[in-house]
Amino acid sequence: MEKSVQHFLDLIRQSRRGKFKIYIGMIAGVGKTYRMLQELRQLRENHIDARIGYIETHGREETAQMAQGLPEIARRKIFYRGKELEEMDLDTILREHPEVVIIDELAHTNVEGSKNEKRWQDILDILDAGINVISAVNIQHIESLNQEVENITGIEVTERVPDSILVAADEVVNIDLTAEELIDRLKQGKIYSSEKVQTALENFFKAEHILQLRELALKEVALRVEKKVEIEMKQNTSMRHEHFLACISSNEKEPRRIIRKVARLSTRYNTSFSVLHVRTPDVQNDKISLADQRHLINHFKLATELGAEVIQYDATSVIAGIIDICNQQKISTVCIGKPQIKLRNMILAPFCYRHLFNSLAKSNIDLIILS
Repeated sequence: MEKSVQHFLDLIRQSRRGKFKIYIGMIAGVGKTYRMLQELRQLRENHIDARIGYIETHGREETAQMAQGLPEIARRKIFYRGKELEEMDLDTILREHPEVVIIDELAHTNVEGSKNEKRWQDILDILDAGINVISAVNIQHIESLNQEVENITGIEVTERVPDSILVAADEVVNIDLTAEELIDRLKQGKIYSSEKVQTALENFFKAEHILQLRELALKEVALRVEKKVEIEMKQNTSMRHEHFLACISSNEKEPRRIIRKVARLSTRYNTSFSVLHVRTPDVQNDKISLADQRHLINHFKLATELGAEVIQYDATSVIAGIIDICNQQKISTVCIGKPQIKLRNMILAPFCYRHLFNSLAKSNIDLIILS
């Protein structure tokens, strides 16, 4: 039996709460579902009650063959907008309570009317019930990497999972192929049907896209493994405790980029971060537009999903608010976007920023201006 399977078996026996294993791939077709089914067979050979909770073969012959003969919990049939759809049956999984279930498509959005909006929320319920879960996701669905993936591919992925799901996983495993192997599989019809191959080659499956997504996937898994090791090791109490502060405005897009970048930084340093919005007299709730209020709500929701504490603070100026919060919250690093200095503030702005720099320096607080 493979070492990774043995390790997962050991984890299963250590806790009443279900253990969680995630396979990460750089792109569709690398073999995540196939590998989960392979592991399911190995678990059953070791007399573990392991079943299919939900998988998608996407018409791939090799995957369908691997699934043959494996016990599968029946799906729930739902009529939605005149069509019969199939969803994972959360209630049946909880009732039958197998030792392990494999659940594909971690980022999937459930049909309207389901108990949970997202499949990852279903998985949390299953784990809380003491059932062990093996799941899979592609790198482009991870929330904090969303902007990087869009920069690489030019495509915004709308179905995403919060980074907290990866933090909750007991094991994160990369399924890797070279760009050449993956493109060969695509051309042989092992990933998509023949009429979709050319479109795929012109979009996500461009060689340069695959290489960059592969690098993201490898780095992400390495980072998650590193964090698990650090958590399990005793921390050196003499080390400075890092606490990042992301400073945002009510703009539509810029704050989301800052929040995601700071979330990545906090993950790298295995620490916490806060998101701060300073309400000056001219941007109180009754003085900003409904659109800006909506943007702020969305920014706060994203921050919460990525594990941040959200702070709204009233101050005479943004600089004053940042300095106050740094003193109150024991911040180690302040992260801001590129300063937007308006013409009418051209004279005063340098003095304000100098005040910020000097105050942070006196408190031994680092400042990062995010590109």
